[in-house]
Amino acid sequence: MSKKPSPWLFLYYLVLLVLLYLPIVILFLFSVNDGIAFTFPMKGVTGHWYQDMLRNRELLEALRNSAIVALSSSAAASLIGAAAAIALMRFKLRGRSVFIAVAVLPLLVPFLILGVALLILFSSLNIERSLVTIAIAHTIVAFPYALLILMARLADFNPFIEEAAQDLGATYFYTLRKVIMPILAPTILAAWLVAFTVSFDEYVLASFLNGGSPTLPVYILGQMRFANRFPQVIALAVVVMVASLSLLLLAESLRRGGAKTELKPVEPG
Repeated sequence: MSKKPSPWLFLYYLVLLVLLYLPIVILFLFSVNDGIAFTFPMKGVTGHWYQDMLRNRELLEALRNSAIVALSSSAAASLIGAAAAIALMRFKLRGRSVFIAVAVLPLLVPFLILGVALLILFSSLNIERSLVTIAIAHTIVAFPYALLILMARLADFNPFIEEAAQDLGATYFYTLRKVIMPILAPTILAAWLVAFTVSFDEYVLASFLNGGSPTLPVYILGQMRFANRFPQVIALAVVVMVASLSLLLLAESLRRGGAKTELKPVEPG
């Protein structure tokens, strides 16, 4: 017999939703506020901060830098994560548990410590700080997300499908290309979207490793000192927030859809 949900439980979820989404609502309100003072009541409603944002070259350049870093690091993390997940879930490797522990270590190490360590490493190797060093760092921190997402998908993947394809004469690499990868494709895309979001929003590593080409989070924090520019930053923050939420919802949809992918017969060749 199902029990009637407690009103306290409903109140708990209501308070949780308010705490999560009220800051986003306030952020949107001040992005259309006709004034630079972030106080109520607002002076009026305007959209010119969004127009000023599109004319701010420094801000758009920082946005471009973040997009370049996120696109490259998420692609690398997804590809490496897919290869590692297949190797870990389909082959009996020595030291498998040790490799998994080391792979997820960036999730446990504070970004401040990791940023200092990478800065020392690049300096000792005489590698100049740039968008490349930021992309390498973001690949390291995004890789565990991609790996765990893909390992979870492969855990539900029936290994007899691969064996059946090989019994019909297909080589393992043909089976990998024609059977495993098409089924994993939605999950790989979901992992890429999560890695992209992680990289695009990251600040600490980017602040340590940028060489005069700041990413968007670094630029935003630097503009908080200038009251007349900050409304443009808020307008961009609203756009980024909506885009990030959309990417995460799309990633979750793709992850669930990937688990329901129907198999098609494969002809060995």
